[in-house]
Amino acid sequence: MDTFEVKPIGRVISSPYKARGDAPRQGRLEPDKEAEIEIFEEFRDGLGDLPGISHIYVLLWFDRAERDTLEARPPRLGGEKRPVFCTRSPSRPNPIGLDIAEVISVKDGIIRVAGMDALEGTPIIDIKPYSPSIDCIPGASDSFGKR
Repeated sequence: MDTFEVKPIGRVISSPYKARGDAPRQGRLEPDKEAEIEIFEEFRDGLGDLPGISHIYVLLWFDRAERDTLEARPPRLGGEKRPVFCTRSPSRPNPIGLDIAEVISVKDGIIRVAGMDALEGTPIIDIKPYSPSIDCIPGASDSFGKR
């Protein structure tokens, strides 16, 4: 099996969540909680000031998550087990997290955002603009039967 290296482009330098268990199950459940993402100097030319972008996808490496988990117990199911790839649990073989965050400001390589559930110190592996015209899929459903 091939492996590959992922290099962080930044890290969460300020978050209301410091330890596992502090964060909500999804950042959008606490949309007013703010955090700061530092983009490392070598990647800042790829940032700009995010002109016209109100929200970004933030891909995170959940560095404190378990990596040997193939089942999870989503809170919405009251403890019922589900295969981990049917859940958004941070504990998974490759603990990659995905948040949609509202951009508040960008200055000197620091992105101030709201609505993220990352712990302080979490490595950032990428950011991408959220595009409502492309990313919103009308009629989509999840494994809980929610639309």
